[in-house]
Amino acid sequence: MLSLSSCDNSVVFEDNVKLPENRWEQKNAIQFTVDIQDTINPHNLYINLRNAGGYQFSNIFLFFTTTSPSGKMERDTLELTLADASGKWLGDGMGDIWDNRQLFKRDFRFPESGKYNFQLEQAMRIDPLPQIMDAGIRIERTSEGK
Repeated sequence: MLSLSSCDNSVVFEDNVKLPENRWEQKNAIQFTVDIQDTINPHNLYINLRNAGGYQFSNIFLFFTTTSPSGKMERDTLELTLADASGKWLGDGMGDIWDNRQLFKRDFRFPESGKYNFQLEQAMRIDPLPQIMDAGIRIERTSEGK
């Protein structure tokens, strides 16, 4: 899921970054710059995350910072659930690797056109955070905006 995207016309942007040695350091903020021209149609924003089965938590906290073309900054704190209460991993798995794509913003309209900077940071109490392999974002037009 994370490394392969099907030929889907709704996808505006998708990129995932492999984390060195499958460990996410707090100082290792992942940056994405996306040129957004469509301010009319709604978009869904997703967080992509790949973890190994040895990840010791059922969730992960992240900071997600958006900087608009005019420089306006917005920072969100997110909690992504990676396993259910019984410890069963969510998402798509193959062997000991689990891919998650979780909706962050639904039907979001970008307020201005231009280059947006998105930044993902891990916000857990363990640094570096082991068993996190990749992290990324996906932006797609909703069915209304196709």
